Amino acid sequence: MLKLIRRPALLAQGAPWAQAMALAWAWGAPTLAQAAVEYYKWTPVTLPVASGASCGNGTPARVFVNRTPKTSKTLVYFEGGGACWNQKGCQGKGKLTEVASNPNGVPENYFSQINLAAFGLSTPLITRTPLLGKIYTQDWNLVYVPYCTGDVHTGASVQIYKDNDPSQSLTYHHRGYKNAKALGDWMAANLPRPEHLLVSGSSAGGVGATANYGVLRLATNPVKSAMAADSGPLFPAPQGGTAEQYPSLPLQNKVRSLWGVDRPDGVATELISRFPQAGDVSDLSTLNTGLSKVFPQDRFGFMTFQEDGIFSAFSYTGFYPEIAALSGSAKDAALNNLWRRDLNNWVSQLRTASSNTGFYLPTWRPFLKSHTMAIMDFTGTGIEEQGIKSVADFYNNLIDDTRPVMRAIEYDQVGDHKRVLSVNPIQWLVALFEGFFL
Repeated sequence: MLKLIRRPALLAQGAPWAQAMALAWAWGAPTLAQAAVEYYKWTPVTLPVASGASCGNGTPARVFVNRTPKTSKTLVYFEGGGACWNQKGCQGKGKLTEVASNPNGVPENYFSQINLAAFGLSTPLITRTPLLGKIYTQDWNLVYVPYCTGDVHTGASVQIYKDNDPSQSLTYHHRGYKNAKALGDWMAANLPRPEHLLVSGSSAGGVGATANYGVLRLATNPVKSAMAADSGPLFPAPQGGTAEQYPSLPLQNKVRSLWGVDRPDGVATELISRFPQAGDVSDLSTLNTGLSKVFPQDRFGFMTFQEDGIFSAFSYTGFYPEIAALSGSAKDAALNNLWRRDLNNWVSQLRTASSNTGFYLPTWRPFLKSHTMAIMDFTGTGIEEQGIKSVADFYNNLIDDTRPVMRAIEYDQVGDHKRVLSVNPIQWLVALFEGFFL
């Protein structure tokens, strides 16, 4: 055991390890070895099987925690990576716009493998250095939620798929919501009450941030709280509507029962049964406005590009044969036509939300077909006509409760295409090859 009498002398010498050890003492970690494990290192946490948590292939679900002794402020970041509702897609076979990520589960050494998360490239929000963009969460406690359930982090079911090969059926665990519930319980028991909580995610993780915000918010009871959903919009899709009115309705009808969204123990039902003002179980998009009613002191932000070519491909290609038959620019245009129809419905819905709800819609950037703003870095995400340099301004606004929540739409539809040299050259390198995979 360390002796308190030695701490001032060590700190006076400015020894970084001594400072970390002294701070660890204050948080109840008595040894240097424990401090080294606890702070500034990605530590795997296996969620208990008894909670119903699981990856799609039935292996244990895991999250990764990177603590800092400086603060109780905490970011929860949901990883993106497609979705699946058939045997082939859930096995990870096919184009990137047809499959779900991590079909073989999430090992304990996930952050040692070759992936974007391991190199801190998945988003500047989870790095400790500002090399790819400075953001306030780089000094916070970080909780990274890998994606391995194919259900945009919303599932509560187990399905048997045999549509591709009936002789070798696939038992698949859509347990994203169960994983989020187990995470909330773990955070409440193992992390300090957050002075500030931010729940965020990109793509499938953007949906996960919206759908699971309530369960994490209630479990952790933060002093202040916010949500930032990047490029994973829950578009309106009321059951009484038509695909002509709501282009994503066929997708949502397909996955509703497969993923168990509206089961009695599902992501929509449990929150809405407790807080009826949260929305309508038959239309998960009602959470977009309902969350602000349940948590009127919190701040909510939604963002996506107007020319997102990946989320639109997932949303429509498998449900509109006339689009699936197209290729190249003709397919991109057809996808964007439906996307903008859904986008208009979404913005109209968000405008009716309480004043604590904002949105951010730039036009385009040359990276991943304009999908996601918080992945890789923030370049190319500005709305220049309004003097907004990047989406980092939107994130900063969400945390600053002294200012109104930002609502910004880019109306210039050509400027982004002319500013291509201002973006990160790595984005261009990816863009050169993405056509082979997307």
